[in-house]
Amino acid sequence: MTVLPDDGLPLAAEFPDATREQWQSLVAGVLRKSGREVSGPAAEDALSTTLQDGLTTRPLYTAEDAPGHGGYPGFAPFTRGGRPEGGTVSGWDVRQRHARPDPAATNEAVLADLANGVTSLWLVVGSAGVAVSSMAKALDGVYLDLAPVALDAGDQFDGAARELLRLYDERGMPRHEARGTLGADPVGQLARTGRETDSHTGEAAELAALCHRDYPGLRAITVDALPYHEAGASDAQELGCSLATGVGWLRDLTAAGLSAEAACGQLEFRYAATADQFLTIAKLRAARRLWARVAQVCGAGTAGAQRQHAVTSSVMMTRRDPWVNMLRTTVAALAAGVGGADAVTVLPFDHALGLPDAFAGRIARNTSTILLEESHLGRVIDPAGGSWYVERLTDELAHAAWAWFQEIERAGGQRAALRDGLIGERIAATWESRSGRLARRRESITGVSEFPQLSQPQVERDPAPAPLGGGLPVVRRDEAFEALRARSDAHLATTGARPRIFLAALGPAAAHTARAAFAAGLFGAGGIEPVHDPVSVDADTAAGAFTRSGADIACLCSSDALYAEQAGPVAETLKSAGARRVFLAGRPGELRETWLQAGVDEFVAAGDDAVAVLTSVLDRMGVA
Repeated sequence: MTVLPDDGLPLAAEFPDATREQWQSLVAGVLRKSGREVSGPAAEDALSTTLQDGLTTRPLYTAEDAPGHGGYPGFAPFTRGGRPEGGTVSGWDVRQRHARPDPAATNEAVLADLANGVTSLWLVVGSAGVAVSSMAKALDGVYLDLAPVALDAGDQFDGAARELLRLYDERGMPRHEARGTLGADPVGQLARTGRETDSHTGEAAELAALCHRDYPGLRAITVDALPYHEAGASDAQELGCSLATGVGWLRDLTAAGLSAEAACGQLEFRYAATADQFLTIAKLRAARRLWARVAQVCGAGTAGAQRQHAVTSSVMMTRRDPWVNMLRTTVAALAAGVGGADAVTVLPFDHALGLPDAFAGRIARNTSTILLEESHLGRVIDPAGGSWYVERLTDELAHAAWAWFQEIERAGGQRAALRDGLIGERIAATWESRSGRLARRRESITGVSEFPQLSQPQVERDPAPAPLGGGLPVVRRDEAFEALRARSDAHLATTGARPRIFLAALGPAAAHTARAAFAAGLFGAGGIEPVHDPVSVDADTAAGAFTRSGADIACLCSSDALYAEQAGPVAETLKSAGARRVFLAGRPGELRETWLQAGVDEFVAAGDDAVAVLTSVLDRMGVA
């Protein structure tokens, strides 16, 4: 066997280093072919993507883009993780949410979860879940020393916490073995309902002092950022609100007699994980870095490792084609794990429809199990660390969040900023901007705004308890399209058929397929059934095909070249056959007036406000 000498030859040493300028020159050459004359940094800018919070994703990252050393796992600033240990199978705490009001049904689901991979319970108590008086029944047979409980009891947090502590004592569990979170969250209640009693802060502080003194493994307070995410906040806004809430609790708890270190130890932070995996990874990493800075300033640097509970986003969940939610939550859970969350909750794919069934719950818990046991995602700490893109995104997101946090502090803190409307107004503006992108389908929703399945029956679930309102709104990405689909459903129930549009495809498939697919997806997103039969029509066959389709509107679909030849005659034929409105898929260009005179009423193209177009179409069709 020949042993090659180790002469220290670096990989690819025989090749000269490529420069960023060379790469930009190559990009400019490609863009020039598409008619865009740019060069240098402008060529790179042309491929960049603008995100919320003033952030930009670049097409290329190099070592010079990295913000500097991010530290080590388990050490300040904790960007790379709050714990130093790695290489274990455990990874993160698999925390399943339970919100059924029936304690027997909750108990059955809880025991099934614990027997199949779940490691802690997120129990909703009070008006939105099981009654405080029924907690014992819901947790019957649960080994509380092995299964930590995180409570979510709204304004009944004190009673729920005392009942859980009573169960610990009743079942003879040593107090030092108790694990979990009591879930005191008055600020979150203020955000959700617009109401907060003065006694709640004092009750939460008493629970924190009790846990610090007698239950060292329990945390009393949840800093819940979900109300802001669910109202439409950006990632930086979600982070800034959580920081301001956490700082407010440090003030309250130290005023109640706890040290800064002890106060930090009583907080658990809850964040949303979305299908935008890189932003989720960066958000969790930035959150730890920011909180470490807060702890450092407060003189509690050694206690600055933020405890994080990540929950897959409810905003991204859809009611139509809900099976696609399995894919969204898988990506979100992966991002939460890679981002270093201590506990991860995967919401069931039917969460937006009501209370989940057993199958949905099983898929949710098995998502984490596969990521941990089969993908071994928990064996590596901060696997995204060192990525120039992730490190830069983490840094930029941290700075944007810190600026928003400082603005909240200048307004008097989180409670004051909620009460005077600053937070609500800023989040509303962010959601309005995002809603515009959703309406124009620049942010796609698979199964809803893209590739809708009109023939798929609606999935039915038992209704979930209605959440208390009065505070920040609760939004979903699909809400505008859901309203359109609901109109179509009502029309179907009344008439036995959905509203239809005839796709008048001109020429061979190669000429019309792209625009026919675009039109089918566009109108299908509004619940308007596209009829594409026959495959192609002309001025002689369009009238008969339109009449057979049962539609009363039509859309021309083809290439620009064939439009110039056939659009006018076919539009005239469709109008004479009774078409109330004729659309043309594509930009009209110089022939706009010609086609309008021939009978084309409207033009639809990528980037248009799809919600506005579809609303207008349904209105004209008389779909109430």
